[in-house]
Amino acid sequence: MTFIIVIIALALIFDYINGFHDAANSIATIVSTKVLTPFQAVVWAAIFNFAAFFIFKDHGVADTVAKTVHSDQVSGQMMLVVVFSGLIAAICWNLLTWWFGIPSSSSHTLIGGFAGAGIAAGGMGAVNSDVILRTASFIFLAPLVGMFFAFVISLWFLFSFRKDILPRIVSLVFMAGIAVFLLTTIKTNRADIAGFKTETANGITVLKDIPNGSTGQRMGFKKDDTLVSVNSIPITGKKELDEEWKKTGSGNNFTYTVVRNGDTLTATSPYLTNYDTRLSQVAFFGENFKWLLLAFILLVMTVFTFWLNTLNAHRSNVWFKRLQLVSSAAFSIGHGGNDAQKVMGIITAALIANGTITSFEQMPTWVPLSCYLAIGLGTMSGGWKIVKTMGTRITKVTPFEGVAAETAGAVTLFVTEALKIPVSTTHTITGAIMGVGATKRLSAVRWGVTINLLWAWILTIPVSALLAMGIFYIAKLFF
Repeated sequence: MTFIIVIIALALIFDYINGFHDAANSIATIVSTKVLTPFQAVVWAAIFNFAAFFIFKDHGVADTVAKTVHSDQVSGQMMLVVVFSGLIAAICWNLLTWWFGIPSSSSHTLIGGFAGAGIAAGGMGAVNSDVILRTASFIFLAPLVGMFFAFVISLWFLFSFRKDILPRIVSLVFMAGIAVFLLTTIKTNRADIAGFKTETANGITVLKDIPNGSTGQRMGFKKDDTLVSVNSIPITGKKELDEEWKKTGSGNNFTYTVVRNGDTLTATSPYLTNYDTRLSQVAFFGENFKWLLLAFILLVMTVFTFWLNTLNAHRSNVWFKRLQLVSSAAFSIGHGGNDAQKVMGIITAALIANGTITSFEQMPTWVPLSCYLAIGLGTMSGGWKIVKTMGTRITKVTPFEGVAAETAGAVTLFVTEALKIPVSTTHTITGAIMGVGATKRLSAVRWGVTINLLWAWILTIPVSALLAMGIFYIAKLFF
């Protein structure tokens, strides 16, 4: 019991260090453009780092990180030693790079440490090669994607200064694209919103696995229930459940039969309370809310472009400074949602190894809550050494470019989180800053600084893995 407490404490310490190590990612551009003072900026970023707790509910990145080391090959006390060694290595590398002002990736440090200790414990076969390859590939893809989005957004803003109708047509097309994206992405099926997952075995499809805190649990369903029928109608899929609940109506009672802990039981529950309107169900469903939020931010940017060609240089600069509050908040949400989940994955892997829980789906609520709180507090502690590199040494950033870079970074983080890929926020925002610099001219980007950063990124995973291996062999002597 003492060892698992030590591991959880180390994980939260790493999360805290991650916050102040990566604070520069969220605040570098907004500080360098003098929109906010450093103190105001870290408070602003910390608030939205923690706000991600209420926005990202699928925890896909955490699930990916938890599966870095195969639990069927390394388990029990050995897995706890692996997690312990990986965390010690990650903390050491993070503090070292912070001290020298190198914006390395906390994400890759953690995964590299976890994987390295896993290899030391069970050989190459103990590591999930798919997770490592995807993570390693995004060392290059994350900054490239961030750079591309930032380059396109910057050109779009510059194009919008033209005093003719064409820029407004482009903005209208962009708004239509956002609408199409929402129509094809937003989930409205009542079974999805309740949290039911489909599982097929022996040719039979059932609905089960209600997540903690979901609408389904508020209606009386339990975590491991398997739904059999609603109002005596057999339910074999989400479509049937959606149609039956549609007939029931808000606030009306329905009868359901479930298999719970091997027993079949029937109960009565209201489909939804009267204050739980259909609109609020759809809008505040976890997977929907993050896309609605991102769409709202992009729509704010789009609406702004309609008036850009009526503003002089001074007025446009003032408005871009205001918009940077929105874009930096969006990036901070993406940062919190991506990076806190990596620590959630590590803690969950340790809890499974300890026997506290048996699967990722049983992760207790205190795990994400404590992880988001730790990264928020860490961000408030700041990381001033890296701010200088990120905000000034790569390229000089104006409010206009800050908005483009942060918006591009936020879009990249939201998308990769949905794809369950643990990317580096450091790499993403660095690529975005390079993208906006490249719209002026390629020489505006200090490529010498960029190449040095690239070497630091490439070395992070192997160095942290080797460090974790050494720590594992030492730790194994004591545990």
